[in-house]
Amino acid sequence: MGGDHGAKGGGSGRRRLDGLSAGLRKRLDAVLSGPGASANLLLEAVLSVARGLDLPQVLHRIVEAAVVVVDAEYGALGVVGEDTRFAQFLPVGVTVEQQRAIGALPAGHGILGELIRHPRPLRLAELSDHPSSYGFPPHHPPMHSFLGVPIRVGDKVFGNLYLTEKRGGGGFDVEDETMLSTFAVAAGVAIENARLYGEARSRQRWLEVHGEIVASLLSGADEAQVLRLIVGHARDILAADLGVLALPGEEGSLRVVLATGVDAEAHQGLVLPRKGSFVGAALDAGRPLISLDVEHDPRITTGPPRWAGLGPAVAVPMIAGERVRGVLLLARVHRREAFTEAETSPLLAFAGQAALAMELAAQRATAEQLALFEDRDRIARDLHDLAIQRLFATGMTLQSAVRFVDSPEATERLLRAVDDLDETIKIIRSTIFGLRAHDLGRAGHGLRVRAVTTVEQAARALGFTPSLHMAGLIDTDVPAPIAEHVVAVLAEALSNVARHAHARSADVSLIVRGAQLTLTVADDGAGIARDVGHRGGLSNLACRAESLGGTLTVEAAERGGTWLVWRVPLPSG
Repeated sequence: MGGDHGAKGGGSGRRRLDGLSAGLRKRLDAVLSGPGASANLLLEAVLSVARGLDLPQVLHRIVEAAVVVVDAEYGALGVVGEDTRFAQFLPVGVTVEQQRAIGALPAGHGILGELIRHPRPLRLAELSDHPSSYGFPPHHPPMHSFLGVPIRVGDKVFGNLYLTEKRGGGGFDVEDETMLSTFAVAAGVAIENARLYGEARSRQRWLEVHGEIVASLLSGADEAQVLRLIVGHARDILAADLGVLALPGEEGSLRVVLATGVDAEAHQGLVLPRKGSFVGAALDAGRPLISLDVEHDPRITTGPPRWAGLGPAVAVPMIAGERVRGVLLLARVHRREAFTEAETSPLLAFAGQAALAMELAAQRATAEQLALFEDRDRIARDLHDLAIQRLFATGMTLQSAVRFVDSPEATERLLRAVDDLDETIKIIRSTIFGLRAHDLGRAGHGLRVRAVTTVEQAARALGFTPSLHMAGLIDTDVPAPIAEHVVAVLAEALSNVARHAHARSADVSLIVRGAQLTLTVADDGAGIARDVGHRGGLSNLACRAESLGGTLTVEAAERGGTWLVWRVPLPSG
């Protein structure tokens, strides 16, 4: 019965080899001529891994099937990285609790490294007898018998299969070595197929993302929206746990303008030097840089601790023409697979598209700014040539009409109306001064223009543009030293909204009235605790107000959000 069963299994097995390569069919044919049970076991293992197309799933199937093929208690697949260390290590038979107790995954030394250095089958009756063996780490289960074989994809060694502890005692024999070596050939074919499928699917996804980004640019999306789209898609396609975007800052530094994912808040807003940072190293190299363990990467020597729990990482410069617009960094948590060249090669082109998107957004912003300046010029001319002249004429008419009025009350009202017209003319002239300041080369001197600029600059970090209301003789009645404080307070207040409020909108008002300047910043965000007091940045704002004889009030709004009011007196006369 056993012989008949083996023959039937062998015949059916051969019929199921049609989908495999000629070389693999030849090796399997030889094994299928042997004992039926072992042959069918190997065949089932080969077919199980051949059915998969998702690479991570295929790798797990390979090591699980290898344990069954040679009846081992423990097994592992070590994927060899570019520096002959393990880029990935997938164990089977060791519990999660045991893995945590053992600690870090193997780096590829000792017996495991022996197959990396000499990629050929290795069979040992006792692990400790080999010259390369130097024992196990604490909490590691005891292991004695060992069988290891390399897995090749094409002509290159992809990794190694490691099997230990033959069930039932004793060691692995020649048949086990033959079975595992044959299975390793099938595993290499399955890995190559999964890789090709993954690369084709990846190319398709990158093309789809490129189309979406182009559509966003053509529809007029702002730069912040496009950058979030770029980082989000890159994280999604490469299955990254953290995405970071850094842009060049002052004096060669790099400023993190966008961070999403694991511990994103530890990266958001950081200003890093080029030397001593991973993003800076990629910028200097001008090409993608891959790290197997970013937490302990020797290229990272500056900045606060922010990489705990993260392992594989890749940083790619964003180049448009000859100009580098920034660096895109992606990272995965520890114990996840390393980034490969096949994965990251499309990322360089994608980062170039991101740089182009930023270039287009900047050009569009410049065009909009020029249009705004032209519109301001037109408004200033109309106010000066039409509105002020009409007000002057109206004032003179009212003054000439006073002598025809007998009622003292009516005379007083007419004179009060003339004074109101004079005050209105002063306000309009102040507005004209602010509108034309950019043409006079003094855009940094007018408080109105500086307030507008500060609000526009904060829009990138906020994700929206706050509304701005200004009233009074802002450019004429506010001395330069106080104006400096106002700009600093406004910038700090909006920065606080961006970092802490999670707001969707904000309103700014700057009012000069009755020898007093009032700056108000209100948002619809998370609000502030009623007993929080003045700490950190708020303490600085309060000190600025007190130094000028003014006050700072910060309250939680009734309908949610925060209401910040900064008041200072202005010198009279």
